[in-house]
Amino acid sequence: MDASGTRNAPRRGGAAGTESASAAEVPVGGREAVGAGGEPGGSGAADAENASGADVPVRGREAAGAESGVGREGIGAAVDAAGVHGTVGGQGASGTEDVAVAHETTDAQRGADTVPTDPGQGRASPGRRLRRGLRWGRRVVLGFVLLLVLSLAGAETALRVNYMGDLADGTYTRGQDAIWLGHAWVDGRKKDADVAALARRLRGTGIRDLYVHAGPLEHDGTLPKSSYPRASWLIPAVHRALPGVRVQAWLGDELATESPDGMRLERAATRAAVVTSTREILAAGFDGAHFDLEPLHSGDRDYLDLLDDLRAVTRAHGVPLSVAAHQIDPLPAFHSLWGSFTNHPKWWSQAYFTQVARRVDQIALMSYDTMQPLPSLYGGYVAQQTSLALEATPPTTDLLMGLPFFHDNRFGHRASAETVPAAVRGVRLGLSRTDAGREHFGVALYVDFAATEADWTAYREGWTRRP
Repeated sequence: MDASGTRNAPRRGGAAGTESASAAEVPVGGREAVGAGGEPGGSGAADAENASGADVPVRGREAAGAESGVGREGIGAAVDAAGVHGTVGGQGASGTEDVAVAHETTDAQRGADTVPTDPGQGRASPGRRLRRGLRWGRRVVLGFVLLLVLSLAGAETALRVNYMGDLADGTYTRGQDAIWLGHAWVDGRKKDADVAALARRLRGTGIRDLYVHAGPLEHDGTLPKSSYPRASWLIPAVHRALPGVRVQAWLGDELATESPDGMRLERAATRAAVVTSTREILAAGFDGAHFDLEPLHSGDRDYLDLLDDLRAVTRAHGVPLSVAAHQIDPLPAFHSLWGSFTNHPKWWSQAYFTQVARRVDQIALMSYDTMQPLPSLYGGYVAQQTSLALEATPPTTDLLMGLPFFHDNRFGHRASAETVPAAVRGVRLGLSRTDAGREHFGVALYVDFAATEADWTAYREGWTRRP
């Protein structure tokens, strides 16, 4: 979350090495210009200066003159030691000219030593540029990951704080709760004794609506009547055992929004078939229609058009239109960010939640499968979702918050964290902070066939105030 292949630049020590090699071959009065240690630079100059008088060849004196022989001959010896000419000056040349020649030649030699022979030298090689780009890429990724981790840590801390606080008086059931019931209630597996047991379980609680699974719908929107053969038995049996409790048909299907298979709401014929199936289900005696179509992306206009058509049908029958709804963005536009990485936006914008809530009589927010690891964080999340939903839902629409009456352990849901006690406290906290007196409000229990006795106890004691 390398070693660099830099080219070796010409070293200043390389010129000194050349100078030492040349001096070894040119005798100056029987001595070598470079001292016994072979060190370039200072020791070589000292030996050159010592190579004076009688040690210097006679023509060096003839060229420079007797009075200036020591200094000029020393310069000549230094030049010889550098391997430039081997002797100083020439026939009739002055010492000044010899010095100039030595300087020019030495400068030329240095220039030759420092000019790069490779025209590409000084530029980063393609491999080096690639490695540099990879390093910067890693830094950007690590920076993004760090930012994400810090953001998530801040959000989780906020949820923990959100789970704290006092509960307002009266934040209990309003007698408008609901429960999802499995398909066994309409396919012949349940009997009269089961209805009697259900009545004992629900009597005195706040449950008013039963969402009985009567589907699923076919991908083309049709619903075979063979899907609910015992509906004609169940509905009157519930009415007798639990007067005032409504039996709604729970209809759902998987949408083709994230895979090639599923229902396609963009097809007008499919939406028309769903409307026809709803008419048929209501004609069978159900007290309402409850729809759960997933995964439904925020902003889906085809779904809103379908709800407009369904509302006309349910109003004509005098029964409620109910829907299960996705959670609301915990942060602005979070569904877009999440969807860009996972192709599963999961959340709805608060504005879209409002558009759906205005078109129905009852909306149940599925406040479970939240990916929270601890009860306190889950409860804080439910409190936040309750507040957001209360803000988005018209006061005339029933708003229900889902309670997890199931215990799966899988990605998105940890049974030890998403508990009924944590959810109930979260619902009450959100209600207390946002609209403690909201009349059209309740909870919805998912699902009957996975519930435990502890779930029912937590619901009764925490929400209905019944032991």
